[in-house]
Amino acid sequence: MDFRIDHNSPVPFHAQIEGYLRELIKQKEYKNGEAFLPKEVTMSKRLGVSRSTTRQAINKLVHEGLIERKKGIGTKVVSKKITTRLDNWISFTKEMRNQGIEVVNYMVRKSFVKAPKPVVRALDLAADENIWKLEKIRGSKTARYLYSVSYFHPRVGIKGDEDFFEPLYEVLERQHNIVVATSKERLRAVKADKDIGSFLEVGADTPILRRERLVMDVGDKPVEYNVVYYHTDFFTYDIDIKRNL
Repeated sequence: MDFRIDHNSPVPFHAQIEGYLRELIKQKEYKNGEAFLPKEVTMSKRLGVSRSTTRQAINKLVHEGLIERKKGIGTKVVSKKITTRLDNWISFTKEMRNQGIEVVNYMVRKSFVKAPKPVVRALDLAADENIWKLEKIRGSKTARYLYSVSYFHPRVGIKGDEDFFEPLYEVLERQHNIVVATSKERLRAVKADKDIGSFLEVGADTPILRRERLVMDVGDKPVEYNVVYYHTDFFTYDIDIKRNL
């Protein structure tokens, strides 16, 4: 960005620099913490102001948690990641709302397909059975966090006219009297292929997190086989493990 101090403005120099920095950290090369911001001394010389003036502007963003300074290394944007817990299963929508993030559905797509082999095994289906498939790309207003694929057991009674822009398990309970109770999960790191890279707006071979989930109802019968691919710049999984004494 081409920025110069306006010496005729009533706005203090440090406030002008602060405004410049707020715009700068929105740029792609900086916003995910991929590149360091211009050095304090370099910025001061280029703008013709004292280092204390530049430091005042930088410190304002540091105190707001927008950027972080590492001595001897540089200043960069704080990478904000969404943390979810393996020991506290709630819907993605509720989880995001709890963290003050408005969920954006970039894609919601339904289709009636032949069940792939892993789904046949997971849901205990006939090899040639057709079932409903639901794909979603979700995130915030500024980024795509995940791409998910769900396959539903025919017993659930999906018709294809459900409003899956709403939280999934609320729809299943309200429209099909299905109450989910158990989730069996498996996590592993994988590389994004061309399609998933496109969905999450990352390059092919970028490391991402793959979560496989088998969801059961209160009678321990399979309801959904779900695979989610997470953009790891924005999402982490946490779990607390207690030692048995």
